[in-house]
Amino acid sequence: MKNGDNWRAIVASSLGWEQAHASLDGAVKGLAPALRGQRPDGYPHSPWELLEHIRITQRDLLDFCQNPDYVEKLEWPHDYWPAAQKPPSADAWDKSIAEYKRDREALARFTTESKLDLTAKIPRGTGQTYLRTILVAVDHASYHIGQIVSVRRLLGAWPSK
Repeated sequence: MKNGDNWRAIVASSLGWEQAHASLDGAVKGLAPALRGQRPDGYPHSPWELLEHIRITQRDLLDFCQNPDYVEKLEWPHDYWPAAQKPPSADAWDKSIAEYKRDREALARFTTESKLDLTAKIPRGTGQTYLRTILVAVDHASYHIGQIVSVRRLLGAWPSK
C-alpha cells in the first residue's frame, strides 16, 4: 500500500467511525417511532429532521464529487431540510438510514478507489477540492449526529450507561 492509499483509507474510514463521537447507528438505535418526529421544548429540530438533513446533504456532496454533470439544484438552507417534522410513513425512517449508509459507502469507495487527485479542485465547483468536500461530509454528519444524541437526551430517550 502506497502512502497515498494509507491516508485515503483513513479519510474513508472516518465517514463511519465511532472513536470520538457516536455513529449514526448508535445515535438512532432503539429510538421509539413515536419520538422520531418530536422536538424537545425550545429545540428547533426533531430526530427525523436531523436524520434527513444529514442524508440530503451527504447525497448532494457525493453527487458534487462524482457527477461530472452536477448542477446545483438545492437551495440553501431550505432544500437541505425535510418539509415535515415527522417521518411521512413508518418506512421513511428506515429508508432514510439505508440511503444514508448507501451514500456513505459510495463516498468511502470514491475516496479509496478514485484515481483522481483528491487535493485537486472540483471542476464544477468554486474552488472546493474533493478532499475538502469529503471532510465536509464527515464533519457535517458528526455535528448533526451529536445533535440527535442531544435531542434524545432532552426527550429522555438516551440510554444511560
